[in-house]
Amino acid sequence: MDAVMITPMRWRIFAVFFLMASVGKAELPVGSSPAALKFEHFPTPVHAFVFRNWNFVETGRLAKILKTGPKKIREMAAEMGLPAEEAAPAIYRSRLYLSLIRRNWHLLPYEQLLELLEMTPQQLEYTLREDDFLWVKLGMLKPKCERLVWEEPSADARKRCAEIRELIQKEFGAAMGGPVEKRFAFLEEFKKPVADPAHRAAADAPLRLIYSYFAVYGDPLSDPTLDPYPDGLLARLAEMGVNGVWLHAVLRQLAPDPTFPEFGEGSEKRLAELRKLVERARRFGIGVYLYMNEPRAMPAAFFKDRAEMAGVGEGEYTAMCTSNPLVRRWMGDALAHVFSSVPNLGGVFTISASENLTNCASHGQHRACPHCKGRSAASIIAEVNATIEMGVHRGNPEARVLIWDWGWNDGDAAEIIRGLPKSVWLMSVSEWSIPITRGGVKTAVGEYSISTVGPGPRASRHWKLAREAGLKCVAKIQANNSWELSAVPALPVLELVGEHVSNLNEANVDGIMLSWTLGGYPSANLDLVRRLGTLPRQTKDQALDSLASEKFGEGALTARAAWKKFGDAFREYPFDGGVIYNAPIQLGPANLLFAKRSRYAATMVGIPYDDVKGWSGPYPAEVLAGQYEKVAGGFREGIEELEKAVAKAPPEREADAKKELAVARAARIHFQSVANQVRFVLARDSAAGEERTAKMKKILADEKELAVSLFRLTREDSRIGFEASNQYYYLPQDLMEKVINCRYIEHHLP
Repeated sequence: MDAVMITPMRWRIFAVFFLMASVGKAELPVGSSPAALKFEHFPTPVHAFVFRNWNFVETGRLAKILKTGPKKIREMAAEMGLPAEEAAPAIYRSRLYLSLIRRNWHLLPYEQLLELLEMTPQQLEYTLREDDFLWVKLGMLKPKCERLVWEEPSADARKRCAEIRELIQKEFGAAMGGPVEKRFAFLEEFKKPVADPAHRAAADAPLRLIYSYFAVYGDPLSDPTLDPYPDGLLARLAEMGVNGVWLHAVLRQLAPDPTFPEFGEGSEKRLAELRKLVERARRFGIGVYLYMNEPRAMPAAFFKDRAEMAGVGEGEYTAMCTSNPLVRRWMGDALAHVFSSVPNLGGVFTISASENLTNCASHGQHRACPHCKGRSAASIIAEVNATIEMGVHRGNPEARVLIWDWGWNDGDAAEIIRGLPKSVWLMSVSEWSIPITRGGVKTAVGEYSISTVGPGPRASRHWKLAREAGLKCVAKIQANNSWELSAVPALPVLELVGEHVSNLNEANVDGIMLSWTLGGYPSANLDLVRRLGTLPRQTKDQALDSLASEKFGEGALTARAAWKKFGDAFREYPFDGGVIYNAPIQLGPANLLFAKRSRYAATMVGIPYDDVKGWSGPYPAEVLAGQYEKVAGGFREGIEELEKAVAKAPPEREADAKKELAVARAARIHFQSVANQVRFVLARDSAAGEERTAKMKKILADEKELAVSLFRLTREDSRIGFEASNQYYYLPQDLMEKVINCRYIEHHLP
């Protein structure tokens, strides 16, 4: 295959729809549409399809897509040694669709993908655009796939299936006979009703705002069965000192408007669900906040009779220009409607630059707008935020409006802050702009990071400006995990978290936002934040000592030693926005290896492929591998200490302690696997010879071992591999496929 022209995208560039394919009445994006990858470790693409979807989609639906009978699918699954057939739980349809899209992206054309997902073209188009930038995470292209049709396996295919079955039995037979926790089993602990909350946040407590560990991101209020905050989760979060939770919302879905009759469909249903959530959360002393990234860009047809409202464009979408008073009137009225219809709604936080195309200055293109070209970006952004504040406070004067400086040009910050209403709170990512040196490479933090402890110069400068303007200040941090590794519920780097929160106490911020979509699990990390925020405040060491003693009893000192080793190791993380978004850190050993260059560019927290250049950011590839190995090595040492602490934990704490140990082991596996994958690609692309073959064989053997180890861990803990806005990065069967993949490459090395 000739080189596919897939331009690597910077991590701040977001969804632009271009080159559309008509499917039904909706147009689905295709981008450059290069040829799909072939997965030669399976006998045929049909075998890959059955393997990847077995027990996650009903057998009958798989058969229907392939135009055969369920018996044939069962026979093929058995021939490959897959586990016994189980009914696919109904929850998979509503909470596994992102995982299904990714794992079938190179296997199915859109028509069959829609059948698999049981979606309409319109639903899939909305998912690709609005479900946390899924189109970007998929590389902004749809690989060209031939329609899959059942054919009777050949003798060679059956022979290959027998080899796969034998390999699976050898490597995974013992693990498949061990304990197993169904995917999404973690939901059950949070769904239990709570009659009388044991913990309720004090009304005057500092703001502690967080996202649900498992909320469906795109349209969480449309389906009552997808409760983002059941009582059990609210109770656990309240216990951890959380007093605010947030939801993604699209404003046009929440309020009708006479000027825009296409807006507001289903709004009463959504507001009714929001009212229920707000009242339930109040029982725990928790307020509900909405994420406002508005006004969202609209397709060209929307502006057919509204040319005066059209702002800058990107691809098929155009901004609703906020220099137009009708657009601002709609925003204010819609928010007033929401906040008057849901009287106790806690507030909003805004993003007004980057993310989606919203106002004409959101992506720095306002000079191209005939209505905005004479204005400064700062005046536009300040006006948008002032419009949001006005609408919210018309509906509820007591609601909080948090203005987030995410994506603002640093040179515009002072003017924006001076132009904000005095009632708003300014929020800034605490650790941004901190200079770091890792592996001899100098760079600066420009994304969420736990390995770098804040606050940094940007946040400190913006908070100073805010205080001079009479505004309150909020720090945005990640207390549990970050894109440095989001496939585990919480990283055991409590020393770093404790140091960061202690620093924020010294900075006298008025609140802390504890997570983006990742990092909402009620963990020991959140408990530590609570201890550091409770009056009279403890020092970092006092809080860590009390937490370790409570969790590990006689093993407290050893647990502290483990946490220090984890933290020291994590300070070596090769941080860069490009690295954390593009490297295979979220998939770890679930990411496949390629015997030949795939020619695909890594995608943002999506599909890493074998794009070492895209993974590395400013780091030489060998340095990247070495730094991940340092982190993995430090975690190995910390795990040895944590094992001793778990052995001394009180009986009533033993189960939780073992889970924390499993999470630490899973994290180490991810770090080591990234180092392995970098070195594999470097060896693969080097000159042929015995040394090259030996290196590749060694890495293949280690990757197989890591995949088997992670298979056991993820089978026993349904949290591992999961993140709310991406759902499951990988499923146990993906780790089985990785071993098949490694063995196939090993057998075909020269």
